[in-house]
Amino acid sequence: MNIHHLLHHRDTLLRQARLANVAYAYQRLGEFAARISRARLSGAVAICPGDPSGAQPWPGLAALEGSQAVIEEHFLDEELVELTDILAFLGEDVRTDRLTLRLEDLAERFLPRLRQELVAAGVIPAAGLSHSPDSSPRSELP
Repeated sequence: MNIHHLLHHRDTLLRQARLANVAYAYQRLGEFAARISRARLSGAVAICPGDPSGAQPWPGLAALEGSQAVIEEHFLDEELVELTDILAFLGEDVRTDRLTLRLEDLAERFLPRLRQELVAAGVIPAAGLSHSPDSSPRSELP
């Protein structure tokens, strides 16, 4: 492949890259939502941005209702970074502002618009989401 070929197909490649990211976000958010449902987690949480110069440079998930220990038991720091990245891709300002949501509403809040974009592009999302190839091993835990 040469540079002329890449430049000629740039728009198509950008559309495909976006669609791949939408599909990945759809699958991973579905996996997060399924885990939340299986574990019967519920209540308001805040996704707090990390502070690069502070004690916690990565994003955190703070329980506003319920137990913080239960939240920490179900989500690894790496998974919270991934969740934050996905929400940022979806236009949520999670890198600078705190985002508050109810755990049980995660799927309802984000999956429909992702599904709509996939369907509009001719992609039929699977009814049952399987684990993505680069899912963390912890994503299979209840």
